[in-house]
Amino acid sequence: MNEPKPGDRVYRHSVSARITHWLWTLAMLVLVMSGLQIFNAAPYLDASYKTDPAHRVLAFDAYMGPGNKPVGTTTIFGHTFITTHVFGFTDDGSGSESARAFPGSITLPAVQSLADGRLWHLFFGWALTLAIVWYIVAAAIRKDLREIVLRPSDLPKLLPMQLYYLKLRPEPPQHGKYNPLQKAAYTLVLFVFIPLIILTGLALSPGVDAIFPPLTSVFGGRQFARTWHFVLMTILIAYFCVHMLLVLMNGPVNNVLAMITGWYKLRDNDGVGV
Repeated sequence: MNEPKPGDRVYRHSVSARITHWLWTLAMLVLVMSGLQIFNAAPYLDASYKTDPAHRVLAFDAYMGPGNKPVGTTTIFGHTFITTHVFGFTDDGSGSESARAFPGSITLPAVQSLADGRLWHLFFGWALTLAIVWYIVAAAIRKDLREIVLRPSDLPKLLPMQLYYLKLRPEPPQHGKYNPLQKAAYTLVLFVFIPLIILTGLALSPGVDAIFPPLTSVFGGRQFARTWHFVLMTILIAYFCVHMLLVLMNGPVNNVLAMITGWYKLRDNDGVGV
């Protein structure tokens, strides 16, 4: 059988990989939006076991300024910034503005509703968990998991791959279906960040805390767990932004169609798997 070459179309993504990819994409979007809705009910983060303003690391607030005009603020590690119309005092989801940490344009639902936010968050939290488990189990059955997980042999290739992305090296190091930086990202996201964000989310649940309080204690209490949960969400958003940037830089149509149909057109220096 001839080795695939640039320009050839190869079947790269299985049905299960494509379904779970789009499912967790939808789940992450809903989880972020509903999570911000939930955050609005208590717009602060404390690095402490219980609520403690002395250990506050992030807070959103609003007050009446000169001329009886509302002012929104964001305070990070004790440093306060005026963020009116963006954070603190912003869109309330009903065509007006009010004291609100995050605007209605990026929360679910748009209007303030803690109960509805929790329902959306819980449902899609389980959807994300099932999608990740499905993806990993299916990849293991196909014996494709080794293409995703970072291995010791990939470590020396991380720097050369980064240099290639920075245009400081003409060719990437030899790799299979995924390059070493992709493997590093997928390994961290699938086996570190997402499990941690699920566990910190469970630690925030009063029901789980009542049944298994050690889980909440492991993360330093509910307030600390809430802070870790928010930080992990921020990391995953950053990962998604970098992921989308690389897709745009490396053939967006080809990459998106491949994740819809499964078929990918090889470019120069693309690995084809082992």
